[in-house]
Amino acid sequence: MTDPHDASGHDAGGHDAGGHDAGGHDASGRDPGGHAALAERLGVAADTATPTARFAQAAGLDVDGAYAVQEALVRRRLDRGERPVGLKMGLTSRAKMAQVGVDEMICGRLTDAMWVPDGGTVDPAAFIHPRVEPEVAFLLDRVPGPGEPVRELTSAIRAVAPAVELIDSRFADFRFSLPDVIADNASAGAFVVGPWSPVPDGLDNLGVLLEIDGRVAQVGSTAAILGDPRRALTEGALLAGRYGVRLEAGWVFLAGAATAAVPLPPGAHVRAVVEKLGSASLRASS
Repeated sequence: MTDPHDASGHDAGGHDAGGHDAGGHDASGRDPGGHAALAERLGVAADTATPTARFAQAAGLDVDGAYAVQEALVRRRLDRGERPVGLKMGLTSRAKMAQVGVDEMICGRLTDAMWVPDGGTVDPAAFIHPRVEPEVAFLLDRVPGPGEPVRELTSAIRAVAPAVELIDSRFADFRFSLPDVIADNASAGAFVVGPWSPVPDGLDNLGVLLEIDGRVAQVGSTAAILGDPRRALTEGALLAGRYGVRLEAGWVFLAGAATAAVPLPPGAHVRAVVEKLGSASLRASS
């Protein structure tokens, strides 16, 4: 099976019909300078693990503008040598929507610098208020078609794996509006992918556990992810296409959390277990 770390490092912008060029300009001709400034603010907050205040309302930022900020924020990472390796979905379960007070699915970008080896260590001090959640990861074999039926999506998936996502809002107190969190790359921080397996029967309703230091912190089911995690792939393909991101074979796709996220304390061992798929884990340094 192809190592997903070999995921294509396509043109860093990943832009096409979405109308955004490498500088963050969009087809409407709107001045991107404000978007770049907001992206820089978020980037500095992440680099220094220092929270920043919410800005979407004051900046008059709508959803389309928020994705333009996200584009500029990801471009900032790619310009310093990171490679795009996938896409992540956010707010694909009722538990997550309720937890953060936002009720619309969103997507964010994954880079190689966010990828932590299974069983690896992260430094909580490098983040502002890190939280962890159990996820299902797909390794893409092809790009799903627009509106492709769920029953046909298995052929787009080369493999599936348990995963842990570390999310970290750059906004103070982990509070934000929908445009804020989109601009902040859907709170992407880091992620771990467990062993890859063929897509099992019953993927739409597999048991999920999140353990912290061997104790169960959250219990859920893959059914919490839009009734079937493969539906997240359909939604992700639509969102990516709308905002000019080209999904690619070999990319990792995080379908979203099956439970609410929990804080990551220093020194903790975190394990996500998905029925039939196994587990993925990380450790937080003290």
